Amino acid sequence: MKKLIVLLLITFFTTNLYAHEYGHESTMKVWQFTDLEKNLKADFIEKIEERVYLINEEHNVVIFNISEFTDQEQQYILSKANWINTINNSQETQELITINYSRILMYLGVFVILFGLFKLRRGNKKQIVAYSLIGMSLILVGCKSNVSSKGITMAPNNIAYLESIFGVFDKVNTRYDDTYFYIESDGIPAHEMMTGITNWQQQVPINHDYSGDNAWAIPLQPELAEQPLSTKDNFMKGAIAIGANGIPIFNPLNNRGEDANAIGELDKYGGHCGRADDYHYHLPPTHLQSQVGNNKPIAYALDGFPVYGETSEQLDENLGRFTSDSTYQYHAVKEYPYLIAAMKGKVKINPKTEAPENEIMPQAKTRGVRPDLRPLRDAEIIGFENPETNQYILKYKVDSSVYSINYGWDTNGNYNYEFINPDGTATHSSYKRK
Repeated sequence: MKKLIVLLLITFFTTNLYAHEYGHESTMKVWQFTDLEKNLKADFIEKIEERVYLINEEHNVVIFNISEFTDQEQQYILSKANWINTINNSQETQELITINYSRILMYLGVFVILFGLFKLRRGNKKQIVAYSLIGMSLILVGCKSNVSSKGITMAPNNIAYLESIFGVFDKVNTRYDDTYFYIESDGIPAHEMMTGITNWQQQVPINHDYSGDNAWAIPLQPELAEQPLSTKDNFMKGAIAIGANGIPIFNPLNNRGEDANAIGELDKYGGHCGRADDYHYHLPPTHLQSQVGNNKPIAYALDGFPVYGETSEQLDENLGRFTSDSTYQYHAVKEYPYLIAAMKGKVKINPKTEAPENEIMPQAKTRGVRPDLRPLRDAEIIGFENPETNQYILKYKVDSSVYSINYGWDTNGNYNYEFINPDGTATHSSYKRK
């Protein structure tokens, strides 16, 4: 009987020890690095800015950059640093409530098991199994509660900083509530559009009302996803991010799963029009860097994490990295997948959509005014002009023949198109946006 009690107590305290993985560890951790040849057994000391301080088996302090660790280890480091910071800032009240709640369950489990053993001594052998199961269940629930309460909390988005990024562009308006930061625009960028496209579906850019209830929304409190969703197998419908100039950014793959850039669908700014004549990017808008400023985001993903331009820092498999201020950020790269290889943060999925054409919610909607068309074989867009407000001229070439589309709209929602052939003849179409 004594041996059984000792065994149960050892089991309990061993389980309790593992439940406190964010506390003081009795054994050193084997750290995983992106350089697979590295192998280090050491204890965590602290993280200061981008540096991580460890103490090895020889009791020597060793220093690494956080980007040298695997994505999983970076999350572990960040959570450890956050936990230490919480203790150092004397936020004992919340911590003690969490620990006491978990420990009460575990101690109650031990009490139930011991009570079952007491019953066994009195001859109630049938009850020992029930008491043991109940006791172990309480212990496991307590352990799980203790571990989950120590999850990683990312720093919230700073509203003033968001306003400063999107506020660079005159045509962009912003607002916020308790949950989201909203970006409003008319869907038309200030730069030239469409020129350079060689795989054209005969769409031309028009304005779209991304305002009010149809504004783009960025979460103010990003949360890490347990399993980041790959953009190779998801989000081929709708936007995955919003540029600092209020233009949505779609998956680099089109809705057929093709690299839109590689097959000539994009202009020199990495954008084109969808079937609703809605202009959007499929590449990171790195051209915005000169306007927002160096080392500042060029976009924000719809999971709430910022998108930066190219970097020499080592990136994880999602094309992002953790920073020293408890945040995560994506970066642009020159080759596919260009940006956001997987959505690091939690996102809500439109229940009416399925992978790979599942869609992140909330998602601003487009409203076209004319029927969508199909690709025009061998057409190349050679020019795009904006001679006056809301009036455009798109020129394209098929073989050696040059065609033009003169189009525009007024403030009453009337859209007029003039299609000019190489011989000067023309046809006209008019539409009313409802």
